[in-house]
Amino acid sequence: MTKSAATPLDPRSFDLVAFGLAAVLALHAPHLPWWLGVTLASILGLRWWQRRRQRARTPAWLKLPLLAALLLSIVSWYGNLFGQAPGAALAVGLLVLKLLETETARDARVGMSFACFTLMAALLFDQSLTATTTVALGLLPPLAALRSLEPGRRAPPALWRELLPGLGLLAAALPLALLAFLLLPRLNSPLWGAPNTGEQRTGLSDRMTPAGFTQLLVDDSPALRVSFDGPPPPPDLRYFRAYVMGHYDGSSWTYRDAANQPPVPVEAAQTIRYHVSLEPTRQRVLPTLDVPLAAPPGASLRRDREVIADKPVDSLRDYTLESATRYRLEPQLGRHRARWLQLPAGFDPRTLALGRSWRARYGSDDAAIVQAALALFRDGGFRYTLAPAPLGRDAMDDFLFDTREGFCEHYSSAFTVLMRAAGIPARVVTGYQGGYWNALGGYLLVRNSDAHAWSEVWLAGRGWVRVDPTAAVRPQRISQGAAAAVPGQLPWYQSGWLQSMRNRWDIVNRWWNLGVNGFDALRQRGLLKPFGIRDADPSTLALLLAVACVLAMAAGLAWVWRRREPEDPARIALRQLERKLARQGVARQAGEGPRDYLQRAARMLPAQHDRLTELMHRYLELRYAHPEPTSESLRALQRAVRDFPVVRMVK
Repeated sequence: MTKSAATPLDPRSFDLVAFGLAAVLALHAPHLPWWLGVTLASILGLRWWQRRRQRARTPAWLKLPLLAALLLSIVSWYGNLFGQAPGAALAVGLLVLKLLETETARDARVGMSFACFTLMAALLFDQSLTATTTVALGLLPPLAALRSLEPGRRAPPALWRELLPGLGLLAAALPLALLAFLLLPRLNSPLWGAPNTGEQRTGLSDRMTPAGFTQLLVDDSPALRVSFDGPPPPPDLRYFRAYVMGHYDGSSWTYRDAANQPPVPVEAAQTIRYHVSLEPTRQRVLPTLDVPLAAPPGASLRRDREVIADKPVDSLRDYTLESATRYRLEPQLGRHRARWLQLPAGFDPRTLALGRSWRARYGSDDAAIVQAALALFRDGGFRYTLAPAPLGRDAMDDFLFDTREGFCEHYSSAFTVLMRAAGIPARVVTGYQGGYWNALGGYLLVRNSDAHAWSEVWLAGRGWVRVDPTAAVRPQRISQGAAAAVPGQLPWYQSGWLQSMRNRWDIVNRWWNLGVNGFDALRQRGLLKPFGIRDADPSTLALLLAVACVLAMAAGLAWVWRRREPEDPARIALRQLERKLARQGVARQAGEGPRDYLQRAARMLPAQHDRLTELMHRYLELRYAHPEPTSESLRALQRAVRDFPVVRMVK
């Protein structure tokens, strides 16, 4: 080990190392268990306090138990150490524990190098523009820490100024990063082959429980973006179908995949063609405008017109579809009628009694029963809220007759149970409703908070008819979107200027998704089509990358050459004097210093002795007596050298 590597860390370098580890922990915190994030943050803070205040080392007997506890806790939580989530948690934990033994420059270099790798691992979870920019900025503390370890460093500047050189390094690396992004041959399959053990993103589920949508309804991140071949449909037709749920067990509705049954017939009266860009969900369902006529490539159309992909959506998924917005779905119900009337025994007696009373009152008029249920929600004192009271075993009884508050899951579930109790085939449909029409980008932005649940009832002669009981309670949910559904909910967040800013920013995110995240091997092979090359194979791309790197290095060297430090004017003047003296036969010898040379010249040229002696004193004073000679004194030396006469020696 070299002497510099064994040098103890000064306080500023240790602060930057701890700052770098804090940046890594902050970037990985969203996908770490909360208890692990808090524990690691506490260890990091205590270690910083111990090193700065007490100048003490961490006891050796404490390190191994902490390491064992980290491994056991990760295995207990995730089930193993393999996969993106447990692997990232292990890397972050080991990095924080590394700080317990960081005492020398070598320890700091190892820790900061590993910190840079761990920062890059955060992009395995989120590749958005914001996440990528944050990871790039997260590199600044480790770069500043590594720079602080350079030998011969002056007194440290202010902490914020320590980060500025890293910004310059990142800016200088951008051209090479862009070249590598465009030209480095891409793999057809992901490089990271470790399995993902159950790590899921927030999204629609194939199981719906009243109050189970709460997490989704407060998630304002984009779910999908939709562009249309023509004008967009009006808000009351912006229903995006995901799961059709028919089985009810008294508490939850469940989707049962009918993969081997053909889709039910649909008579389309009005159709629309559109293009969807779906954010990763790690699920197989593809939301479609109600109702789809066919499935896109790589997916299939199920019995009740759900579109299910062949594999989970692990990356941005683009697909084009045609749907019927005015239709008649499954005009003849046939033998499947009993499936849509199923209710569990022993649940919700008051709800079942209410449904049966409507049947007794209205007879065979199913449409009147539907209107009676909607009137109950509209005029019965029900309230739309995202924080409803909890429900008991007879959830629908509690909701309809006691709490009378909830959101779309409560209303669609209760309405469907009432319809089945009255003998009307009914089912729950989940998906998205609404969205914000982004006129600047020309697309409909649907967020996760636009998740919605509604009902479908089967009426003779009309087939399956969509009925949205939530609209009876809170019509603004359909006409103005999910953000306007809850009265008085964050009015500043619904302000026009903020929505405009958010949706302008989403245009940037959409460009990032299409141009960066969507730049796959297929698009790379067509990169050179504008230059007459239809299929850019890996060898062509590698050759272009090599040529581009050489040109980039040449440009960098040229820039460094132009930016080199200007030569000392006093040296330039001395070389000019040397040329004049050489023409008089007094050449400077190898290894001869300026004073010895000028003294020898004065002896050999007695007629110019005084001038040479004066020039020697001027030069030595400017070069060695003053750290920063004045420009006037330099110009005086240059004039004296220029006026020095050249006289041939007489032999």
